[in-house]
Amino acid sequence: MHAVDLNIPGGVDTTNFRAANLSLQPIPHPDNSFDSVSAFDFLEHIPRILNTSDGLSTRFPFIELMNEIHRVLKPGGHFYAITPAYPGAEAFQDPTHVNIITDQTWKYFCGDEPLARMYGFFGDFDLLRNEWALHPEAFSASSEIRLLRRLKRWRKGRNGRLSHLLWEFRRKIDGL
Repeated sequence: MHAVDLNIPGGVDTTNFRAANLSLQPIPHPDNSFDSVSAFDFLEHIPRILNTSDGLSTRFPFIELMNEIHRVLKPGGHFYAITPAYPGAEAFQDPTHVNIITDQTWKYFCGDEPLARMYGFFGDFDLLRNEWALHPEAFSASSEIRLLRRLKRWRKGRNGRLSHLLWEFRRKIDGL
């Protein structure tokens, strides 16, 4: 397992942990490095647009990050993301959330003609899942959810109160 964050915490194995500001820097790994990449409660912190340092142009850090995820994934690799999403209050309550995701944002990165092409996105992902999730249940790899939890999830879903979107994208294999 490898990790990237703004700072390397003390006491971790630095061979598997890299420091990088992914709003401004590439993912510090070579092309085609991973079978999967995950971003849990992270995408909402990546700006959609920034001015360049000279003030004469703009950058699209979220688009650049999605390009980087595509670059480091092996063909057929999976990208998993869980993020608070609109219209949930969780998308807005943290003052460091600058990238509001909706249940339609996936269209910018998946399919034959992703909408983000106009902003420089070059990746090619297939959408496997784009669904509302109950936080923190979505972080569990367990497929079995107890009855009480299922009832709570059903009730929140019926009332439109599931707060997070879960994405699963697959990097296309060339020619498929």
